[in-house]
Amino acid sequence: MLLAVPNVSEGRDAAVLDAIGDAFAAGGARVLDRHADPDHHRAVFTLVARPGTLHAALANGAQAAIERIDLTRHSGLHPHVGALDVAPVVFRTAEQRGAAAAEALALADALGELGLPVFLYGVLADGRTRAELRRGGAPGLAQRMADGLQPDFGPAQLHPTAGAVLVAARPPLVAFNLELGPHATGADAQRIARALREGGAQGLAGLRAIGLTLAARDDVAQVSCNVEDHEALPLAQLLEAVERHAPVTQAELVGLAPQAAFEGWPERVPIRNRASIEERLES
Repeated sequence: MLLAVPNVSEGRDAAVLDAIGDAFAAGGARVLDRHADPDHHRAVFTLVARPGTLHAALANGAQAAIERIDLTRHSGLHPHVGALDVAPVVFRTAEQRGAAAAEALALADALGELGLPVFLYGVLADGRTRAELRRGGAPGLAQRMADGLQPDFGPAQLHPTAGAVLVAARPPLVAFNLELGPHATGADAQRIARALREGGAQGLAGLRAIGLTLAARDDVAQVSCNVEDHEALPLAQLLEAVERHAPVTQAELVGLAPQAAFEGWPERVPIRNRASIEERLES
């Protein structure tokens, strides 16, 4: 069984997300988790299915997203280039890596057939990153395409309302948000994110981070993170690094994480939506 973690650019309309989730399930996948955020205006699904079925289920959900999400009317904090913004196929063991890569390529072909330009990232694209492709959002990607950047699959121009989609085969990534104390500002969160993300003054390997202000949560300041290797950077170590700059009142898991990622986490800081991949698979 393989996992997939499709992210869609809709975090406010539950009916739209229900329809997309139902389409993933109708295509043959089991939906293990759904996380939606109105400030990010984004939802993250976690799916599981057998190779050969997973890419078809993802394409079925992508069609539902294309029909229901119009990026020309989208406003949200999270960087994005598409209605179905990213669709990584996830391998949990080294033995699954080849199957995940094959499934991701089959998915990219199927999404291209739906009229979406598809850009590969990660190991399927010689290490090209999501951040490179998402720089400047959909307008920035459209300009680079006009300047000669070619998609790996699909048409050579953005879909008029659904944009593009980024596809990869990768190991588990932990999407994790840290909410700062009441006196912290969005500028504080941005400063912390710049310092701690890979390449920053105190850069942590494999950390992608941005600082945000969440209007829907009374303007709380948030450091929004992607931890690309939870073994090299456990979440407890990430917390310690952030707390050198500002107090953290609570954390939030987006999607699911390997159980090992939580090792050493202090009980004094609650984690919303805490759930592991192992728990959901066993249930």
